[in-house]
Order: sequence, then structure tokens, then C-alpha cells
Amino acid sequence: MIKKSFIGLTKPRLEYEVFTGAIPEPRLIPVPETVTLMIEGLFGHKDQTLLKAGEAVKVGQKLTHAPDDDSYSVATVGGTIRSVSAYTGDFSKSYTAVAIEVNEGEDTDEAFAEKTTLPSLDNALDCLACVPGAPPLEKFNDPEMPISTIVIYGGDNDLLVTTNQYIVKSRIETLKTGIAVLKKITGVEDIIIAIPGEAVQGYGHIGAEIKRVDTVYPSAFPQLIMKDILGKTVPAGRSCEEFGVCFTSAEAVISLGEAFNKGQYPNRKLITVVNKAGNRTLVSAVIGTPIDHIFNELGIDVDDQDRIIIGGPMTGSSIYATDFPVMPDTGAIIVQDKSDVALVSDYPCINCGECVRICPVKVPVNMLVRFLEAGQYEDAEDLYDLYSCIDCGLCTLVCVSKIPIFQYIRLAKYELERMKSAEATNE
Repeated sequence: MIKKSFIGLTKPRLEYEVFTGAIPEPRLIPVPETVTLMIEGLFGHKDQTLLKAGEAVKVGQKLTHAPDDDSYSVATVGGTIRSVSAYTGDFSKSYTAVAIEVNEGEDTDEAFAEKTTLPSLDNALDCLACVPGAPPLEKFNDPEMPISTIVIYGGDNDLLVTTNQYIVKSRIETLKTGIAVLKKITGVEDIIIAIPGEAVQGYGHIGAEIKRVDTVYPSAFPQLIMKDILGKTVPAGRSCEEFGVCFTSAEAVISLGEAFNKGQYPNRKLITVVNKAGNRTLVSAVIGTPIDHIFNELGIDVDDQDRIIIGGPMTGSSIYATDFPVMPDTGAIIVQDKSDVALVSDYPCINCGECVRICPVKVPVNMLVRFLEAGQYEDAEDLYDLYSCIDCGLCTLVCVSKIPIFQYIRLAKYELERMKSAEATNE
């Protein structure tokens, strides 16, 4: 919902929708004939990869393309590897795409079953980094930034998405089990559950302190939760982990609990699907399911020039192929009719100040965007607080000139990191 002043002197308010009535059950999407799993990094020469077409895999089996590579995926189905290929994602991010033909039966991999008999961080890091919710396990393994507080968000960062709200409302006992497992494997006792727009009563003793988060977007972003709930301000260019705080989702915590409690790999991801009419459906699909398979099950037709967005409407990214698979962190899929796609332009900034008024961290966006358009990223960082931006996308929403400011900011941060990485390599 968006609320805007008639005279335009106050900034518009976007609010997260909060469940108040009956909780809809997710629609179970059948397992497709083929799933595709993504491993970060290229697989290199075909004769060097550990993944070869024709090999059989089991549920929970670790898939990696090199013996000394930490990046991996985990088979969410039993079957036979059909192909191994390279895939390039946003900002030149490289993946190895492993297509698996699904076979009848779901035998669990013996190595996975053995690891989940003993809850530990090492075992979790070795086989559970790709469970639904994508838990940030590697952040608990950095001795230079020890974690003392874990914040579990019981909502979703973007608008229209209701995945984690459903989990908190309907699976509170499973969440309680997940919290106990999380404490055991990380050694962190200070755990907070942040709930959007809820009274803190009614959850009982679940092993965590419950805090209320405002429903005004983007109150759910980690930097704002740090300020509003924990009373800590994260400076530009710094991370929450540097202050001993790690954020994760309710879905990720439940996935860890299920894996260690049941000894089964949690292979189904909850996703909010929004069709062209704006109607939402909560679905449960196996990780690796092509999104066109979900569209077929829901009767959604995608035509030429329609837009498919992975993620919410404010921070999601467009994709250009309907065979793109469900990932461990896929929270929403939105389909926009071509007639509803927002236009962008190269019209210059008119200095109306709308972006400055709405920015939750007071970045001088009207000045910042001028440097971003000119590709002067280092000046944007040094002079106009580029890294203070929390990537909420509100500036793009209100821009009168229809400048894609959020996309400029993402590109600038990517280019700066790429340049810094190249300089470090040269040194």
C-alpha cells in the first residue's frame, strides 16, 4: 500500500502487508522432469570437473566442480546428471549449471545422513549452505568478526512477499526447533526474532527475544533494524557483522532445524508468485525447478515483452529466460504485463528533491545520480555517500524524470568492487 500527501510536501509511505486473517496454505508444485542447480564459479575444463553427464546423484549429495573448491550445491532430487554448463548471471557472476533428470524414488545420500546426526557448524557448512533461505553460515566462521547476536527476521524485506510471515505464523514449533539447533551450532545465545507489525505476545517461549518492526518500508532492512531495535548505527561501507550482529530469515532457521532434527534434506522452497493481475499465490517448489514449470501449474502465460522479476518489486532483478531455476534465496517471482512495465528515460534530473525527501538514510541522491550517470564512481563514493545507500529503491520509485537510480547505484557498487579487487590483485 502507498500513501502520499495531496500537496506533495511529505514523503509517500509504502507499507508491508501483515497477515491478520486466515493463513493460506502454499500450493504444492509437482517435481519437474528436470531440475537445474547452480554452483558459484565456472566448471572449467570438462575433463577436470567432478560433475559429468550420466552420473547418478541422490538427495542431499554434495555437488562441486573441483576437489579444492568451497562452492557447492546439493542435489534436491535423485536422478542422473544430464548436462554441466556455464551460466552468467547479474553483473558477470559466473555459475556452473547442473541439470539433473529426475528419477523415481528419493534415496538420501549416506554422507549427508551421517553429517546431520551431529549438529555442528562444520557439518552445517559442509552440506547445508544451500537449504531454503540460504543461511549465512560462513559468517559464523570468521574469527576476525565474531558474532554475538543473531537477528531472525520473521517477515520479508521487499513488498508483496509473504514467505517468512507464513512460516512464523504456521510453523512456530518447527521454528523453535530451528532456534535450538542454531544456538547449538553457532554457540550464540543472544537471538532476536523481529516481527513486522505484531504485538510481541502470543509466541510463547521459543528460545528467542521477540521484537516488533515497523510496517513502513524499508524498516525491515538490516541497517534500519540495527538502528531502531539494537540502537546501533552502521557507518557507510561497514557491515552488521563488524558489530557482532548476523541477520538470517525464519525460513533458513527452520531449514537448519529440519535437516538436523529429521536427517532429511529440506529441498522445497516457499515462494510468493504474483501474476499479471497482481494476484498472489504462495507456492512450494523444489529448489532447481524451472520457473516456467511453476507458471504452467498456475496457468500464467508469459508473452513477448512481458517482464519477469525474481524478488520483490522494489529490489528484484529481471530475468530473460523462463527456464531460470528456483534458487535457495528465491523469495518471490513477479510477472508484469508489457503494458504495466514502468518506463525509464535518459531525461535529466530536474532537481525536484523527491528522492532526497524519501531516502531513509538521507543520501543526497540528486547529486549522487549526476556522478553515477557520468560513470564517476569514485567521486560518488567519496563526495556523495554512495555506500550509505541501503539499496531500498525508493529513489527510483519517486523519480519524476524516470531515472533508474537504483540500477545506477547497483552498477556503481559493482564497478567499484571490481576495480578494488583488480588493484589488490595487481599489488
